This record gives sequence, structure tokens and C-alpha cells, in this order.
Amino acid sequence: CLSGPCKNGGRCASSGRDFSCACPKPYGGTTCEKDDCYEEDSSNYRGRVNQAVDGRTCLNWNSHHLLDFPFNAFMENADFYGIGDHNFCRNPDEDEKPWCYVRKNKEVDWEFCDVSPCSGKELRVSHSAVYVEPTDPPESNEIFETCGQPEVRGTLKRIYGGSKATAGKHPWMASVQKKTPDGSEHFCGGVLIKSCWVLTAGHCFENGKGNIQVALGKQNLKKKEHHEQRFDVEKIIVHDEYSDRGGIPYNDIALLKLKPVDGYCAVETKYVKTACLPNFFFPTGTDCFISGWGETETGESSDQLLDARVKLISQRKCNERELHNNSLDESMFCAGKLRKPGIDSCQGDSGGPLTCVENSSHYVYGLVSWGDGCGLKNKPGVYTQVTTFLSWIKSTIQAELR
Repeated sequence: CLSGPCKNGGRCASSGRDFSCACPKPYGGTTCEKDDCYEEDSSNYRGRVNQAVDGRTCLNWNSHHLLDFPFNAFMENADFYGIGDHNFCRNPDEDEKPWCYVRKNKEVDWEFCDVSPCSGKELRVSHSAVYVEPTDPPESNEIFETCGQPEVRGTLKRIYGGSKATAGKHPWMASVQKKTPDGSEHFCGGVLIKSCWVLTAGHCFENGKGNIQVALGKQNLKKKEHHEQRFDVEKIIVHDEYSDRGGIPYNDIALLKLKPVDGYCAVETKYVKTACLPNFFFPTGTDCFISGWGETETGESSDQLLDARVKLISQRKCNERELHNNSLDESMFCAGKLRKPGIDSCQGDSGGPLTCVENSSHYVYGLVSWGDGCGLKNKPGVYTQVTTFLSWIKSTIQAELR
């Protein structure tokens, strides 16, 4: 500290050969050189950084290129989020840090911004999972205090015609991936129900089981995210009575047992949580939620996690001739919006969760199973009825613990 490394009135504290600076607001950085930083709740960031971490300049929030994107200067309550006629980084969806839209190869994408936290401590992006060592290792591997409690609440966008979902809104969402020579490839969704267990659809493994891994806490499949947790799959257990008859999967459910890393499976964080298992039924007409990286209206899958709100439809209605013509048995139900086609889950979402809310907790009520087309009128998506398989889920997990 003798050389006075701390600028702008920062106080220096030495520890051996190292030093640290306590910076007065609004300065930050190692030596208080930056007068722009974000607090822990970065959704309140109102600074003037306008550059992404890759060096690209941010697009203006009122750019015509952003008219079809969920966040722009013309959105409702734009002022509240600090968005207007400028190109400064913001965080309207409570992501991990401020971000902005940029142009990449003539297309619009989003990137995190080149701005540091005021604390000077930034979570590093890692190419492997982020594991938090608990101070007192639990007696069992189940270290999740609650289930079904998302970190973020708010209105949901759509999958089929969807937009950027908020980080932490679907913390139980799992990406089931095939390992390839070039990395990994998402092929089904899943839902974390216990630290070492992911629930998914049986039909995901019709073409063999291969070398599978599960990624938790993901938002964008193409980005390495500091909050993601990755695990190899130790065991794939498809329901004994799973069958495909005429293109319709019956008893369409499977459990994935995760392989622990350093003695632990999934660790509870803001971005990784379990969904609750329901031991009751939700009434017809209940608003529930679907999420996934599935097919969009362009016919391509999405790299960004998308979500939607759908209504539960009665079994009798779903089995009507003009809908699914008596194809559903007691292990299935359907959900969607009959009067407003276009909101649906699609191929890439197979095995992903349909969650319904009771007393502010999300219960995994269904798993995306099958459908007739995508977003078509009178063809709502069909889901595996999780309540039908509760005893199978519990007995299967119990048998593996012995």
C-alpha cells in the first residue's frame, strides 16, 4: 500500500504481498479505477457501459432491429427498467449481470456486458460445473431445503413463438444431452426432483441410451454459464411397461440417476432447485406452465430457454373425436389453449416439465409426451400424468438407495 495504488479516494488494506482497495461509490475495480459497476441486485444498474464482454457495441434499445424482441424502448414500463433512447447495458429480466443486444453476422443476439460488480468479486465463468461445498456435509445426499420455489416470479412468455426466459424462473429444468466428439447435444428436457434424480420421458430413450449427461441451471445452450451444473448419468431407468403403440407412447416416464461429483449431486442455488411431486390432482382449467428449448414456429429448436402458460383440459374433452379421438389413457392428460392455437410445447421439449402452482410452490404435474403437429388448432399437447406414477418414482429411488 506504500505506493498508494487505490485511486479516487479508495482505502488500501495489505495482506502479505497482496492488497485490496475499499472503493467509495460509484467507483469499483481492483484499484477503484472504474466509476461504473453494478450492485448485487444488478437489475437496478443504471450505468453507462455500452459494450459487451466480446467487445461489440450494444444496440440502441429503440433500434428497429429490436421490435420483435421482448425488451426494447417501446415495451410496457420501459422507463422502470431504465430502458430508453440509449444503448447502455441493463438487466430488465434479473439475469446474472447487465446485458444488451448486439449484432452478430447480421443477426441480433444478446451478450453480457463488460461491467464489473461493485464488490469487486465476480463469479467466474467455468467450463465445468460450479459446485458449492456445504460447510456441514449433510448425512444424506438430499441437500435441498425446499421444492418448487423459483427465484424469480413474473409473467411467462411463449415456447412456440417464445422469447428470452428469466434466469432462475425454472430452476428445476434439466437439459438431457448426448455426449458427442464435439461436446454435447441437447435432445430432451427433464425435471430435477431430488439432488441425484431427474424425471423425464421414456420415449427419449427409444433409440438407445448411449452416453448421456444432464445440465442443470441452463438458460442458453450455446453459452457456458457460471451457474450451470453438469453430471454424467449413472443409470437410466425407463418404466417397465413403457410401450409405443401406433406412434403413441404409453407409461411414458423415466428416471435418470446422476453420478455424484466429489460425493455430491446437484447443489441448491438460485438457478438449481427441485420441483415438488404432487400427491393430489389439479382441477380442469388450472393455469400451468411449460418450459424448454423446443421447436419454435420457424421449425428450429431454440438455444434460449422458453416458457408458456397453458390450461389443463379435461380427459373427456381431450378424447373427443376432433381432438385426440380416444387416444389418451389414465396415464396421460392434455393442456393448451383450444381457442388460441399457437401456444404449445414441441419436439425438443420431450420429457420437460409442466408445473402447476399450489400455495406458491411449483409441482411437476406432467412431462411433455406427445402431440399431433405443433401449435395446431384442436391439437393440444399431451403429457404424462405424474400422479399416476408416484409410487413407481418413490419405489424406484428407494430401491437404488439400498
